[in-house]
Amino acid sequence: MRALVFISLLGCALGQDRVFSWSGSGNDSQVDPNENACLTDVASCGCCLMQKQIWKLEMFFNMTLNELQRNLERAHSVLNNIRASRSAFSVALTDTRLCVGPNREDSVVKYSSVFVNLGDGYSTDTGAFVAPRSGVYSLALTVYSDAGTPGATLAACARLRLNGRTIASPSENNLQDQEDSTSALLVVQLHAGDRVDVALPAGCFLCDNNNHYNTFTGFLLYATD
Repeated sequence: MRALVFISLLGCALGQDRVFSWSGSGNDSQVDPNENACLTDVASCGCCLMQKQIWKLEMFFNMTLNELQRNLERAHSVLNNIRASRSAFSVALTDTRLCVGPNREDSVVKYSSVFVNLGDGYSTDTGAFVAPRSGVYSLALTVYSDAGTPGATLAACARLRLNGRTIASPSENNLQDQEDSTSALLVVQLHAGDRVDVALPAGCFLCDNNNHYNTFTGFLLYATD
């Protein structure tokens, strides 16, 4: 019997079509037209009270749904920003036996073996990394040379450049054996569009093979734009 009464009340409550919305002001955006029903029709009081509670639940549901949608949009925005911030590259001189230099003048070293190039900031055609956005970047350079014969002299040297200006010059002129190597690691602040490359000074040469002794690496630590 109680179940029949409840179903009847619920049917009465859902029998009317109504669209509810939440204005965000903290007050109901619509006035319940049946708010004073109990004063005029005592017989329908139970039905109206049930309908009023359902109406309030729908209002609360709409408010909660809107808030969840706003949070989801903010999460998507943060995720897209993180994806856009990904910038990292790591390259080696070659995958086969190769020596470059010595040349009569400075020349750009073009690293052809790519380990990773997130954001496509590094170009194998130009040998340069172009910063996709402003931020603080970590840059690392390792150079290696092999004179080829015992007793031969050589100098492992290179210049890490920012927009054509040298910011690091790792070099070694050991003369005690036929192999020389050196590295440089630094953190720099770059602006979007800044160009970083490696120059081979005149008189120097680099040798590499599939062991990847000569590497050039960089990645974004955090954005500043």
